[in-house]
Order: sequence, then C-alpha cells, then structure tokens
Amino acid sequence: MFAAEQPAADEIWEQFFAGVGAMACGSTTYEWLVEHENLLDNPAHWQEMHGDRKMWVFTHRELPVVPGADLRFVRDDVATVHAEMVSAAGDRNVWIIGGGDLVGQFDDVGLLDEMILGVAPVTLGAGAPVLPRRIERRLQLTEARSSGGFAFLTYAVSRRSEV
Repeated sequence: MFAAEQPAADEIWEQFFAGVGAMACGSTTYEWLVEHENLLDNPAHWQEMHGDRKMWVFTHRELPVVPGADLRFVRDDVATVHAEMVSAAGDRNVWIIGGGDLVGQFDDVGLLDEMILGVAPVTLGAGAPVLPRRIERRLQLTEARSSGGFAFLTYAVSRRSEV
C-alpha cells in the first residue's frame, strides 16, 4: 500500500489541509498550539497556519483567545455542534485535531468515518494511548504513505453495527 513515489511531508500536509474546511480540538491541544506557536504574541501566525477556517474548542474552562482567530469555545457534547461544524466546512472535511478522547467522543455518537494518523519516530517511556477507546476492530487501513521519517496511515472507520 505504500505509494511508489513518496511526496514530501509539506506536500502531504498541503494536500490534506486543502481538504479541511473546519477544525475541532480539545482544550489541551488548543493550549499547546497557543503556547508552542506563540499565538498570543503573534496572532497573525494563526492566519498563516489556519487561514479563515473556523475552530471549535471543546472545553469547560476559560481559555485565552487568539486575536483574529475564528474560534468557538463550546461546552456542549460533539453531537450538539456537529451540524454547525459540517455546515462551516462546506464540501470539505472537519478535522479533529489532537487528543484521542475527542476523537473517541465523535466515534461514540457515530460521527467518525475516517482517521488519518501521522506517526513520528519518537520513543516515549510513557504516555496516553492514541485512542482511549477500543475501536481498532472497526478500522480498515486504506492507505499508507511515508515521507522522511514520518508515516501517514489512513483508516476507514466502520460503524459499530457493521462489525
């Protein structure tokens, strides 16, 4: 399943991100982005990275707001805001960034249909699982691509009733 010609990581990223119309993340991922990209001191970088895409941040805490970013801080469950996210994405995808718990919440209510996992060659002594829920029996590998030291694995996610 590995592609004969291996595109550069930047090319893979550009192809992927061109298909993204809206984004969602949890508070930990959002805080990591704000801190590691220095977005409060350099809010223009948000536009450079994400353009005009809307982002829903699922949180129960007050978080800093990146000036000029099109953000929606929500306390609702994912099913409640899903239609709004899909509408904002138009004919493109909703990208669930970061934590496996949020991905699992979308899967719990049947709203996950594909998962693209980027794997970097880092060895950790400990850490959280990629997905805290057991869905591996419903994953079907549809594509594997490599670029530099990274692997990009695309999985179709079947519904619970299809297993």
